[in-house]
Amino acid sequence: MKTLEHAPEAEPAENQDTVVAFIHVEPKDLDAKSSAETKLVKNAKWLARKWKVTHIILHSFTHLGEDKADPDAAKALMDRAQERLEKADYSTLQTPYGYFLNLEIKTQGHPLARVYKEF
Repeated sequence: MKTLEHAPEAEPAENQDTVVAFIHVEPKDLDAKSSAETKLVKNAKWLARKWKVTHIILHSFTHLGEDKADPDAAKALMDRAQERLEKADYSTLQTPYGYFLNLEIKTQGHPLARVYKEF
């Protein structure tokens, strides 16, 4: 379901052996002194190395947070993070931005299957 009028059309997709980062961007994350973008990239790379995978999906999960960044600025942060991950040789995608999505996720019961980081 599209939540942002200017969001591009989206199609269903399927991925395997992937790290999925659920990302909530707050206004403080956009501050010039914020390290949120760098921490996002480092944590995604760390988890991908632990799982021995090279595919990372960035998923905007903003609708659950109290304090939300401007949608265009949040998308720009995710775009920069994706570019940095790709420069580090990770295959990186973003789920369609500006949508409520039906996600089906299957994960192993390993302790690293669900990791929460806040910065």
